[in-house]
Amino acid sequence: MQKVKIAMTKGRLLKHTIKLLEDAGVDCQPLKEDNRKLVFLLPCYNIEAILLKAADVPTYVEHGVVDMGVAGKDVLLEQEKQLYEVIDLKFGKCKFAVAGKPSMKGGKKHLVVATKYPNVAKNHFAQKGQSVEIIKQEGSVELAPLMGLSDVIVDIVETGKTLKENGLIVLEEIADISARLILNEVSYKTKKKEITEIVNLIEKAVDN
Repeated sequence: MQKVKIAMTKGRLLKHTIKLLEDAGVDCQPLKEDNRKLVFLLPCYNIEAILLKAADVPTYVEHGVVDMGVAGKDVLLEQEKQLYEVIDLKFGKCKFAVAGKPSMKGGKKHLVVATKYPNVAKNHFAQKGQSVEIIKQEGSVELAPLMGLSDVIVDIVETGKTLKENGLIVLEEIADISARLILNEVSYKTKKKEITEIVNLIEKAVDN
């Protein structure tokens, strides 16, 4: 039986991923041990789990360093990698939204947009035929409209609490976000039996 390598996102998605795999019948005890390891062997299905930062998961999957991965739809929309997206895992739910001060409800002829997701923002406004200047941000994007750097922001909104506390509102929803199971295109051909078995187990666990 060939080993299947799975990339998992560190942080808030990890505990949901572990629970899902356990629901699918995979013993994930090694992943729960308190250490700094990044690579774990889960012997029952000959799975090697690799812990990565969210933005790196699609890269590892696309290049075939791992066979499959769990990544947020936000990262997939931003990066547009060549891979198979096979299951909506239905956790890590939030939305992409355009947000700004209530005074921006009517919009403007030309918008300055601050965001950590320049490709998502560019694609969204291009579809609408809206003229924009996009400013890439790394930190708290909510500051940009408050300080006059931008008119609006494009960001992930979970509860809307941070927006509210900073006097901002959702002006427009762009897309629903959740964690997705993704596959390397070549691995799916060369390890089809092993990968299909794991995909089927996960699919059943999601549906239950």
